[in-house]
Amino acid sequence: MKNTPNFFKLNFVALIISFFVSFSFFGQGNLEVDMETSMVRTHEDKDLHWGPCPSFMPEGCTISVLHGDPSKSNLDVFFKVPANYVIPEHWHSSAERMILVSGELHVTYEGEKEQIMKVGSYAFGPANKPHTAKCASKDPCVLFIAFEEPLDAFPLVTKE
Repeated sequence: MKNTPNFFKLNFVALIISFFVSFSFFGQGNLEVDMETSMVRTHEDKDLHWGPCPSFMPEGCTISVLHGDPSKSNLDVFFKVPANYVIPEHWHSSAERMILVSGELHVTYEGEKEQIMKVGSYAFGPANKPHTAKCASKDPCVLFIAFEEPLDAFPLVTKE
């Protein structure tokens, strides 16, 4: 086989490509360590950590973070309020995807009719749309909520 300039160029290109390809694998980190583990939770799990709701919510409201970081996108929480609890009108920067896991919740979004959530009901709440709710059952209401954006909640400021 002759040592032609094309042969050397081809070997050189192959060497450069393999060099960069090998570094791209090293840059991925240890995939086994970075993989998340699965989880299954119920709202009755004893190891859940329940914390307070925003300060404008009446006493008795609690939140438990299930997955994610409240300051980042894609957060899952359980939101719990006592029986007959009224959730003041408020809004979020994020859309919400919700499933009621306990109680009966009456939800009203601005400009819409009241909707009743029963256990297993799914609801979608648009971002920036004011809403209020009432736990209309003898048991506490627990709502699973998936937030697309970081967690926030703002009371609706009414003009007097």
